[in-house]
Amino acid sequence: MINPMERLLIAVALVAVAAIAAALIQRRRPEPPTAPITYRVPSQLDRDDFLRPEAPWLLAVFTSATCDSCRGTWEKASLLDSAEVAVHEVEVGAEPGLHRRYQIDGVPLVVIADEQGVVRASFVGPPTATDLWATVAELREPGSVPDGCDHGQGHHA
Repeated sequence: MINPMERLLIAVALVAVAAIAAALIQRRRPEPPTAPITYRVPSQLDRDDFLRPEAPWLLAVFTSATCDSCRGTWEKASLLDSAEVAVHEVEVGAEPGLHRRYQIDGVPLVVIADEQGVVRASFVGPPTATDLWATVAELREPGSVPDGCDHGQGHHA
């Protein structure tokens, strides 16, 4: 039978071992980055570089065939194709020149431009369908999204 003093010594030893193990694990962790990773978003597009330059709106969806989230982003964006909205997938393997021209360094990237090619909103990373569709609706017809509704991560220029 273990007496109370021995129990206390065992408990203290276990706490010390746990503290040493925690310190070693903490030391092995990599340091967090000093700044968040940011990706460039073009502020102007040449509409002649994309499908249907005569359409009032353009959704340029920059993707890569090796990117799993790009496929879902393209599926959501492609549903917005209409007479008023040209939707163009710019896959890096098929159109590397456009990725270089607009300095695209991260995908998926959705860029929403007006008829002059001015980027009015963008999504870096995969947007939700609701955020993407609400952003396009609000840009096409201001006031169409009720006040207080946040369109999520879309950045408006």
